[in-house]
Amino acid sequence: MPDHGERSSNGTIRFVLDGKVVHVDDVEPTKSVLNFLRENLRRTGTKEGCAEGDCGACTVVVADLDGDDGEVRTRTVNACLQFVPVLDGKALFTVESLRQPDGRLHPAQEAMVACHGSQCGFCTPGFVMSLWGLYVDHAPGAELPDDKAVRTALTGNLCRCTGYKPIIEAGRRMFELPAAPLDREALRLQLLGIRRDETLVYTAAGRRFFAPRALAELVALRAEHPQATLLAGNTDVGLWVNKQLRDLGDILYTGEVAELKAISHYVHAVRIGAAVTLEDAFAALAHPYPELAEMWERFASPPIRNAGTLGGNVANGSPIGDSMPALIALGATVVLCSPRGQRGLALEEFYLGYQKKALLPDEFVEAVEVPLPATALRFRTYKIAKRYDSDISAVCAAFALWMHGDTIVKCRIAFGGMAPIPKRAAQAEAALTGQAWTESAAQAAGALLAKDFAPLTDLRATAGYRLGVAQNLLQRFYLETRTVDALPAAQVSVFAAA
Repeated sequence: MPDHGERSSNGTIRFVLDGKVVHVDDVEPTKSVLNFLRENLRRTGTKEGCAEGDCGACTVVVADLDGDDGEVRTRTVNACLQFVPVLDGKALFTVESLRQPDGRLHPAQEAMVACHGSQCGFCTPGFVMSLWGLYVDHAPGAELPDDKAVRTALTGNLCRCTGYKPIIEAGRRMFELPAAPLDREALRLQLLGIRRDETLVYTAAGRRFFAPRALAELVALRAEHPQATLLAGNTDVGLWVNKQLRDLGDILYTGEVAELKAISHYVHAVRIGAAVTLEDAFAALAHPYPELAEMWERFASPPIRNAGTLGGNVANGSPIGDSMPALIALGATVVLCSPRGQRGLALEEFYLGYQKKALLPDEFVEAVEVPLPATALRFRTYKIAKRYDSDISAVCAAFALWMHGDTIVKCRIAFGGMAPIPKRAAQAEAALTGQAWTESAAQAAGALLAKDFAPLTDLRATAGYRLGVAQNLLQRFYLETRTVDALPAAQVSVFAAA
């Protein structure tokens, strides 16, 4: 185990791989874990398919210490969208890591063989790592994951020749084979041995990578390096490197800042730090808002949600970012931080134009605060895309009505994909406020969406389709939430009916 003197080093990346601590001090800060594995470590089991987190051929598992209690947490991520310095203080598992001490295959691998889950084999290591992630997350003695859990674990993996049935069968079969548990306590001790108490300042290839541990350090570094690239989960910034070949310059990584990783529950709101992963953020929000469960499941894939952050999704400001319509409809506030302190903005006021935010050069997103639901709230959010799983929305809609009896006393409607920014439907909202929640009121508000939005035609949808879908979604919201004979999900969703 590394001694305390090794822990104090702040210029070398250290992570655990196959029980040994790996030291890295000469790799460019924006080199992907995928390329590092293949080119530097010669671990070629991890494959490059799309280099944008869509195919899952590069899936690996990362483990770190979760919270003050230091429990080991494992999560699947896309190696193509992780920079090597982000591994500092963590453990990395690749398909080569699964070899058992006696040379046997791991149950996840053995089940793939037994169920004929591989043909060409290119995608197989990624599938195996997703299955292994599910396997090691399963607590001994607990109820086995059901088919839905297996399918969810595989959402981020694409296969073009085998077909998914035998792979899903392998996900069930692996739990029937002799157990091969992860030694979490041994791993925990290794991770404690390389846990860093101070800011990592990693320099290579003329670029610096800063990973502060506390909010005050991030504030100071941001003021000192206003041109540096802020990096959170890297699910978007990674594409700047992989696809656009951009030079990011110096990087400020927010993923180790304790305050930004916190979720705080208050009497009237939930506060989600900007570095909280999408998976954890949706879990926190779906408790008070179960209506978000489907959006949680359909937002990208587990490897993306395990790395990407809610703060990053908000700060990115994409007009098709799926979290923003729901957050805007619920009245969320974005908290910005700088050397001058904090300031809060209604989330819809944060977006000034396409990729333009009300963010000063020395500011960054610190948190998102979401009000807790009122008893009279009727809320839904919908995602329309060409694929059910892991796809970009053509239209994303969120509707929230606050009722007094049968009367709408407040209304917030927000859409993504209908304008250059996530945007509220001001005229439709005004038409509904003060009205009874009736079909005629919903239809009148739907007609006004044509005045609230002028959507574009692109590869995902035409302008006419987008407008028609937006109006239909408002009608669906009415059918699901009307006062009398509200329709259950099975009558309005083909997926629920299945």
